[in-house]
Amino acid sequence: METIYMTQEKLAAGMPAVFDSPKNQGRLDMIVCRPEKYAREELQEGQLDETLGLVGDNWLARAQADSPGGVVNIEAQLTLMNTRLVQMVAGEKDRWKLAGDQLYVDMDLSKENLPPGTRLVVGSAIIEVTSKPHTGCKKFVERYGMDAMLFINSPAGKDLRLRGMYAKVVQPGKIKIGDTIEKLTT
Repeated sequence: METIYMTQEKLAAGMPAVFDSPKNQGRLDMIVCRPEKYAREELQEGQLDETLGLVGDNWLARAQADSPGGVVNIEAQLTLMNTRLVQMVAGEKDRWKLAGDQLYVDMDLSKENLPPGTRLVVGSAIIEVTSKPHTGCKKFVERYGMDAMLFINSPAGKDLRLRGMYAKVVQPGKIKIGDTIEKLTT
């Protein structure tokens, strides 16, 4: 089956659906664990941990290996991506996980809606949005095309966090597909 990449024009035409993403209370649509490099395992449920991130995921091992002295950047512990956007870019649901993110949510991930420091309840866990930018890379281009990467990395795309966002676990807990993801009010 031939992979067809979306053009920037088609992506722009599909943005009204992304703009309609829930602002305060969304849904967890997919959980993806990356147990080793290039491996993607869809989970029905998972455990979020303050040290490990998504239990079973290789984030911590990769972060330690890639950092001087093994000091990890907790700001990049979890990645979330909007399901409406990934559906447009990837097409079939089995191609979503190629993006490399762990949590795929039906929620507005824009900087305006979820500024750094915003806390979200998902399942029995609480995560916090971090300020680290999440951008498309060479692998994203290989999987979804150059137009998709240029579109999500445009200034507007970055403000909307079309590539997704980083978060860290502040309260461990269980998560499962279909769980509500909701802004925690202070």
